[in-house]
Formats: sequence, C-alpha cells, structure tokens
Amino acid sequence: MKKIFILSAVLSAFSLQAQFSVTVQAPADFKDQEAILYTLNGSKDIIFTKEQAKNNIWTFKYPSHYMGMMKVYFPNTNNNFNFISENKNVNIKLQTENNKIKDIMYLDEANDIMSKLQEGSQKKELILPALSQIKEYYKDNTDFGKALKTEISRLSGGTNGVDQAQHPFIYYYSTNNSKFLSNDPAKKVSQEEIINFIDKSNDMLESSSLLRPILVAYLNSGGNENVTGSVDKLLDRLKVETPRGQTVLSELIDIFDVYDMKDFKDKYLNLAKNLKCTINDRLASTLKSNANVETGAAFPNYKFQSAVNTSAKSIYDVKADKKVIVFWSSTCSHCESELPKLLEKYNDLKSKNIQIIGLSLDVDKDSYTKRIAAFPWINDSELRGWNSSYSDTYNVHATPTYFILDANNKIISKPEHVGDVLEYFKLK
Repeated sequence: MKKIFILSAVLSAFSLQAQFSVTVQAPADFKDQEAILYTLNGSKDIIFTKEQAKNNIWTFKYPSHYMGMMKVYFPNTNNNFNFISENKNVNIKLQTENNKIKDIMYLDEANDIMSKLQEGSQKKELILPALSQIKEYYKDNTDFGKALKTEISRLSGGTNGVDQAQHPFIYYYSTNNSKFLSNDPAKKVSQEEIINFIDKSNDMLESSSLLRPILVAYLNSGGNENVTGSVDKLLDRLKVETPRGQTVLSELIDIFDVYDMKDFKDKYLNLAKNLKCTINDRLASTLKSNANVETGAAFPNYKFQSAVNTSAKSIYDVKADKKVIVFWSSTCSHCESELPKLLEKYNDLKSKNIQIIGLSLDVDKDSYTKRIAAFPWINDSELRGWNSSYSDTYNVHATPTYFILDANNKIISKPEHVGDVLEYFKLK
C-alpha cells in the first residue's frame, strides 16, 4: 500500500505541475465576450475550449502538459492572435481599437522572448543581406566595420542564446526553423536529414507549425520528377500505422490538394482510405472532409447565417433542378475575374431552374456587402475568413471552388474553373 500511495502522490504532483493557465486581458470597450482557445496539430487548429469574459479578462485552464503554438480566436469580431505555451502560465494584454486588435503585449517570459525572436527573424530576412553587402566596403578593423561584423553575427545566430533547459520549445522552434527552412544555399539539408528529423523528433513537431513547411521543403528537395519516390521513402520510414506517419500522410494529402496535384492527392488519399489500422484524429478529419465532397456524395447541408436574395434557411431548402455552389472572397483575384463570367450567364442558368449559391470566405463586412450588390444569386458568409466552417466541412483550400449539385443535393460535378461550370450547362 505504501508504494501505491507514493506513486499516486508523485503522479498527482506531476499532474499539478503540468497544469497552466492562459490569461488574456482586453480594454473595456472591446465588445467580444466569447473567446476560443486552440492548440495545434500539424497545420490544423484544434479547438480546446471556449470561455466567456469576466471584466474583459478570459482565463483558460489547461489541464495537461502542452508545449507548442496556441491561438485565441474571438468569433464575433473575427480577431485572433497566436502565442506559445511552454507548459507555464501565459499572460497577454491586448490593445484594441474599434473592436480590432492593434497590438499585443506578452507579459510572460516565454512569449516575450519568442516575440523578440520573431522580430529578429524578420530583421534577419530583410536587413542581413543588405548588411552583408555593405560589409564588403568597410575593413574589419574600423569602428563601423567592427559594428557591422557584430550585428551580422548577432542576426546570423539561430537561437540568439536561448537556454534549451529554460525554454525548450523556443529552442526547438528556432533551431529547426533555422536549419530546415533557411533560404541560405549554404545551409541546404538533404532529404535523409529531413526524414531523420521527422522520424526522431518529439511531439513538439506537431505543435510547432513547422511540419507543413518542412514537408514542402522536403518535396521540393526531391524535385518534381520524383514526388512519389520522395513520399514513399518518407512514409516507409515513418510507417503509416503510427500516429506520426498518419499525421504526415494527412498533411501530404492536404498539400497536394492546395497545390492542385490531383494525381498525387488521389494516390495517397486512397492509401489512407485502405488502411486497416486504427486511424488518428488528424487523418480521420482529412478523410471525412474529402468524403463529404466526393462525386456522388450528398453535399453536407449548411444553415444560412444571413443570406440575401432568398427566404430559404439552408442549402437544402433551396429548391432547384440543379445548384451551383461557389466558395469565393471579395479579396480573391481569381474570383474577381471568374464571377463576372458567371454573372453574364446568370439569366440563362436561372431559366433552366439552376440556382447559384455563393458562400464567401470574407472577413470585412463592408467589402463583402459592396461586392454582393452586383450578384443577384443567393449569397451568405460567416465573415470569418479561413476560420469559417467551410474549410473543414467542404475541404475548401482555395477560392473560387465550385460544386454542382442535383435536385437531391448530390454532388454531380466539381468544376475547376468557371469555364467548366458554363461548359457543363452548355452555355460556353
């Protein structure tokens, strides 16, 4: 019994030590009262909890160990900001104006250091090349030459003296960002080095935001002619039965989707579909969002927020022989060129009992409102940009994205461009 008691006490102490809180303060005139805390898994924000403000202070209690990137999102005003956790209390004070975040003050040590490192990284990217060129014109033994040398050395440093023991996540992020994502040709790493890093890295890889850009760098290092070989080599090392292997497989499927590499996406999506092992949450979400929009699938219904040009309450309530769903944004240059072509044929589509439903990934209400004034079809938006539900539910990675539905809301076509839409209805 004594041994059990001691073990229980140790575990209890560890549990208490692992807990930390995130405290966010905002001015009294900031109107949003609800805030959502997210953690990170690869490139996916994962909702942890929601909290209501008390005197414009939000306090999130995190019950377990976590080192990595986090995000707080205010859904009603569409504000968000990122920060880090090193499994210690986080304290942040916001400066706002007209319900928009203007500045962020990091009051805890870890985020203060990380913020300064990020600023230094930006200076390094912008200033270091210029200083290196200027240095050629000054001798090292002059006062200015010495100062240049000191500043170049400081900006060239990867971790800027960060103590790994005191700040393990900052050290991890800075070191590996500098090593694997550097634009310096002299720091080019091999595919084998990247594979070893992804294979051997601890859990901070998934929570660091580094996984996707490192995977893109890995694919680029293998060349466009050897994508399959590069991917197979990586997955063979990681094993797709493991959580790390499945997270990487999920990221790769999404990368191929974003870059419109359809053949590769289909190949590795089929690999994921045919796995017989237990699937982790990350891969399961990718499989679900893709299954939602497969040709022949019932398009997931969407309850309109404040739709115009209709009295319908949802997509399914709109009655038509066919529906064209278009995900777009007023800030999207491709939408700017494609949607007017849809507008030209709107009356022809309407005469065939074909309804257009535009779902916008806009953030700015004024910009959205001005733009939809020209569009006579059904328009709606959550006004949350890429924080909207559209991305995960409908696997939307770019705008514009089109779907054609039949009268029963089944997906019958997924056109790539507006020309494909018009050609489908023989209006081109």
